[in-house]
Amino acid sequence: MNSIIDGVDYGPLACLIGEWRGDAGMDLVLEPDGEAQSSFYETITFDACGDVDNADEQVLAILRYNQVVSRKSNAKVFHNETGFYTWESAAGKVVQSFAIPRGIAVVAGDRGEATDTGVVIQVCAATDDPDWGITESPFMRDNARTLSFSHLLQVDGDQMYYEETALVQIYGKTFEHTDQNKLRRVVS
Repeated sequence: MNSIIDGVDYGPLACLIGEWRGDAGMDLVLEPDGEAQSSFYETITFDACGDVDNADEQVLAILRYNQVVSRKSNAKVFHNETGFYTWESAAGKVVQSFAIPRGIAVVAGDRGEATDTGVVIQVCAATDDPDWGITESPFMRDNARTLSFSHLLQVDGDQMYYEETALVQIYGKTFEHTDQNKLRRVVS
């Protein structure tokens, strides 16, 4: 896929543009009575937003995204995430910044690159990382604190796989909350 769209170099983010749907998701969480798995379906929409100069020192290509996730068991939305992916071609860096309504905001970063089978994007953040951080409301900090976050996306044409892990302190334990899914692009 061409990374330059309307004169903007989106680098590895270009392959994300469009609407994606998947119904093979698996969510592993910790409930008060133990670990629980639930299957889910979701839609993720990535919109190209152009580029922006940042302090005359960076040029960032921007994608806005929205991810809406529903449980298969009852069709209720349990996760609605809005954010941005940015690509800084000069540094070869990808940044994912997002907020979720529970009172958590994340700025995660690292890399995106083309491989023999498509594109791999990988970002991470942690509460004690000076570059890539996590901020939470007082309630979340005190009751379900997120210590770290990692997100891996693999895209091959119109197929995407992702897995993400949030290390969370909840119910007196430290737990790896994981989500993964396979999605297909339904609109370019």
